[in-house]
Amino acid sequence: MKRRALTIATNLPLIIGVSFAIRVAFAISQVRHMPANLVGLVPFLNEAGNIAFSLAKGHGFSSPWWQETGPTAWLTPVYPWIVSVIYRIFGIHTPHALYAAVLLNIIFSCATCVPIYFMGKKLAGSGVASGAAWLWAIFPNAIILPYEWIWDTSLSALLMAIILWATLELAESARWRDWAGYGVLWGFALMTNPSLGSMLPFLLGWAAYRGLRHHSVELSRPALAVGIAILCCVPWTIRNYVTFHKLIPLRSNFGLELWVGNNNSYDETLQIVPAPDPARAELREYVRVGETAFMAEKLSAATLFIRTHPRLEIVLWWRRFLATWTGSETPLKSFAEAETLLVRVVLVTNLLAAIGTVLGIFVLIARRSIYAFPLAALPLIYPVLYYATHPSLRYRHPIDPAIVILVAVGFTSILNRRNPPSAEENTGRLGVAPERCSAGCGRKFALTTPEIWRLITTDEPATSSSSAWI
Repeated sequence: MKRRALTIATNLPLIIGVSFAIRVAFAISQVRHMPANLVGLVPFLNEAGNIAFSLAKGHGFSSPWWQETGPTAWLTPVYPWIVSVIYRIFGIHTPHALYAAVLLNIIFSCATCVPIYFMGKKLAGSGVASGAAWLWAIFPNAIILPYEWIWDTSLSALLMAIILWATLELAESARWRDWAGYGVLWGFALMTNPSLGSMLPFLLGWAAYRGLRHHSVELSRPALAVGIAILCCVPWTIRNYVTFHKLIPLRSNFGLELWVGNNNSYDETLQIVPAPDPARAELREYVRVGETAFMAEKLSAATLFIRTHPRLEIVLWWRRFLATWTGSETPLKSFAEAETLLVRVVLVTNLLAAIGTVLGIFVLIARRSIYAFPLAALPLIYPVLYYATHPSLRYRHPIDPAIVILVAVGFTSILNRRNPPSAEENTGRLGVAPERCSAGCGRKFALTTPEIWRLITTDEPATSSSSAWI
């Protein structure tokens, strides 16, 4: 009975099915609380929805705000185009269009269980794999965001998870098609969410280093991947140059995003930087001068603010750091004043996720895992952009798959400390580098120290304490 229960608990289709049911149930409950006349309108009133509206109306890629403002490079084209197709099929600003968009986001979110599971299995066995997938299935961020944001958020999380999975596999491949496919994958990701590109040099660099050093991969393979990723972005860059007479490789809105978190509206009593109000001066100025000049003005104003308020910037960076990892710049106050249980759950689970992320990174480094760098790079490097601009849990969401894997590694290691597995069971666990292998381990890497044994999960569901935890 125990073996059967553990087999069911580690069943990936079951995990995906449960995650789908939870997300659909949440979305249905939220729609029921929205006035019927707003169901098909309000969720689409953002830059992605507005650009999709323009595309569906035949006006081209334009008008990120809720009025005609001309061509834009505010976003890259993939997700607005997807929403525009939904508009054409189900009607513009109709409830059915919202249901279709939310369902698609839910599918993206549920599909993320697949790369999470196989990365966890490659990293530390089926116990951690199923544990991480279950964590993703019940993770509040991954349940809420597919409904709350008709945006590329859920798709970006799926793409980042697939890219990370592909990176771990690519480091062991010398085949041209694998590196070419990796380049295509990065190209599609960049055209969906350019922020993901901040991880390109680190993940590709790690895969290239591992391939060159341990698998006789020639430098031409990583160069091919980079070249293909760049080529995927060239048509969009040409379009932007022809439209704006300026080189805009991917999107144009960095100046505004930096200004949102760094501007002279700072309130010293509240210690916050209020967000701009598009219905007021910012929108009027955008319409008056055009997108390119508007973004240049905001970039100049933001950089001036940063240079002239160095001490304040330290405070703001700290507050953005807290908001990125907990969901609030003042998490204790937000918890005490929360009006709903859901807000408290989000705050607590994100705090626990942050702790588990640190623990998971520590465990991988302590074991000298060859996968420590790519897994740790995402939470350490990716959020820096938002520490400098302005934070949101949805901005962090693309790295949440890596976070749940690290949490599974970290907390499973604690649960396994009192029940160390045998050396035979752990051959190859956690990708220990070959130079750290015991003699004669060959391509299978065997750990040897008692300290490491206590931190490792097994690969047998019937005996693994990580499976018992699930």
